[in-house]
Amino acid sequence: MTNNLNHSLKELAKAAGVSKSTASRVISGKGYASPEVRDRVLQAAERLKYKPNAVARAMVTRRTNNIGVIVFREKLPIVSHPLYGRIIDEILLAAQARGYSIFLKTDREMSLSSTDYMLEQRVDGLILVSRLRKNVIDYVKKFNLPYLMVNGSTDDPEVIHLVSKDEQGGEHAADYLHGLGHRKFFIIAGPGAHRSHSMRLAGFCKRLNQLEIGREGCMTVVESPESHFSYGVKLMAEHYQAFKQGGYTALFTTNDMLALGAMRVLLEAGVRIPEEAAVMGYDNIEYAGMYSPPLTTVCVNASAIGQDAVDIVDRLIRGETDLPKLIEYPSQIIVRQSTEAARGG
Repeated sequence: MTNNLNHSLKELAKAAGVSKSTASRVISGKGYASPEVRDRVLQAAERLKYKPNAVARAMVTRRTNNIGVIVFREKLPIVSHPLYGRIIDEILLAAQARGYSIFLKTDREMSLSSTDYMLEQRVDGLILVSRLRKNVIDYVKKFNLPYLMVNGSTDDPEVIHLVSKDEQGGEHAADYLHGLGHRKFFIIAGPGAHRSHSMRLAGFCKRLNQLEIGREGCMTVVESPESHFSYGVKLMAEHYQAFKQGGYTALFTTNDMLALGAMRVLLEAGVRIPEEAAVMGYDNIEYAGMYSPPLTTVCVNASAIGQDAVDIVDRLIRGETDLPKLIEYPSQIIVRQSTEAARGG
């Protein structure tokens, strides 16, 4: 008989000279089979290169060992996004370690079609990444499918969501720059509709107001419609004269790509960083440490978020219910060469 990865259990039983039920007990490891019979079945399986049919196994166990990951993000990049890409990498690694396969889909329209696709694949659970509309959550609930949300916010008290403490991170960034003696801050903030950018900006501004920065300095905020490198370049080029004439000594942006783009404009204009202007970003993407000068930033623990997302959805799949609804990850300042004490500070 020729080798074929699609041999049926019936063919295996025939080759081993046993009943189909006996072959099934040996392959599944459930139930009794004598050592002699077990050896015959395993030897036949080796000859045939037999592998259990995943669909048949799923029908018995009611599990496919598949997890669906949907990234809801309207703007490009998506999978190649410096932060989301890291989270997805960690999800893939953690899933593999637990014996799960991943179906990954992106959804720029934030529609129900991507959810339908995952339901068609009969996934055991869902990891929903980034912000999404309430109708998606309501739709998923109808099918009693375990799910959680990563890096998004919701008012639904039943949704488990994993988020970075972005407002706290913004506060820490303000404390750090203020502690270096900076009193004039220029801020480039990413889209206000996005949870992370809005909370980072809110935390930064709130803390500066608590420090009474309005009495001793100034703060200017420019909002970007996108969070790409090119928009950091564009907005700093447009506002460079105001930046220079305003005597700003510190630039804070709500992600690293905006910071790196703005830094390029400043450096090309002859501004010495950090001597004449301190620059600080957010996310701690890989590129941040490669720039010259390397970028001071606020670290988001993408590794823990991705790993925990798989761990928690696995626990949900296994029937655990006593799980926290909100899991938050603290921020950490990563100090590099793009910041130093303000002159005279």
